[in-house]
Amino acid sequence: MSDSTYGLGRTELHDLYHALCLTRAAEERLELLQKQGHVTGGLYRSLGQEAGAVGAAYALRRRNDGSGDMLCHTIRAAGALFLFGGELIDFFRQYMAKGTSPTRGREANVHWFDFEKGFVGPVSPLGTMIEIMAGMTLSFRLKDEERIGIVFYGDGASSTGAWHEGLNFAAVQRCPMILMVENNQWAFSTPTSKNTRVSSFTDKGPGYGIGAESVDGTDVLAVFDAVRRAAALVRSGEGTRMVELKYFRRKGHAQHDPQDYVDPEVIRMREKKDPVDLYRARLLDNDWASEEELVAIEHETFEVCRVAAEAAIAEPYPDGLDAVTDVYTDLTTPHPWTRGDSPDPTLA
Repeated sequence: MSDSTYGLGRTELHDLYHALCLTRAAEERLELLQKQGHVTGGLYRSLGQEAGAVGAAYALRRRNDGSGDMLCHTIRAAGALFLFGGELIDFFRQYMAKGTSPTRGREANVHWFDFEKGFVGPVSPLGTMIEIMAGMTLSFRLKDEERIGIVFYGDGASSTGAWHEGLNFAAVQRCPMILMVENNQWAFSTPTSKNTRVSSFTDKGPGYGIGAESVDGTDVLAVFDAVRRAAALVRSGEGTRMVELKYFRRKGHAQHDPQDYVDPEVIRMREKKDPVDLYRARLLDNDWASEEELVAIEHETFEVCRVAAEAAIAEPYPDGLDAVTDVYTDLTTPHPWTRGDSPDPTLA
């Protein structure tokens, strides 16, 4: 193997291709399920961005006993979720709001967690997961654990107050955290140039006193190497780091978004930078894999997605009464001392 593999062997290189293909196959199957009427909520594709999530997650310590690194993914980082142990069938259950899903049909897509496997789903208010991950990773530092956390965020979320507050807190407290900025050129229909004056988010790093690096987000090996180096620095006590992923969102914000605000020619040009196609060609050109090996991986990932989706379709929707389970409690909470007396509105 050449140095361009960053020390990865043939098995690891194939694992990366498997993760890329699994992400692509799962989202293509999901799009088909939506067209068939099985998915009624939003559907968010990571087309063109798969290498960012896969390469980053592959560089971390993934365990299933609660002792590994922590991941906070986004709606476009399903590849990282799968690598951290998120089950494929749960992925489909969530999007179809099945009663057997991790959130029992109450929440759609990737908003679920598993602390043992090391992932915590995003919450809808943008920017807030940086604050949550900062708190989690601060606990790692205080307990002198060698664990780190990684949190993904799109470029649009960087305009929220919570994003800046959380990043500043993490930087000051030297939280062992890596912030992945998915610079995909769009925040819904708003171009990145209207969200920030900088051409690269790495320019913002020095303002918080943190190191930052920008990388081609369509190159899975380059992403892996950048995150692996960032993780080593974070574990050594350097504090929070930022890695910017530069690529392009080739679909609308969600499946219901026609993306008519983007020049079709730009989208066609970006198809030439497809991360799965680029990595496939690289594997073949360098004799890291044979055509037969890659075809076998492609067929296997297609088939496991088909089987998981069909199994999820057959499962039941939640019972209506389950909607209030674990929502209300019979316990009576006393009023806080600040509200011991009824407030006088005339004194406000």
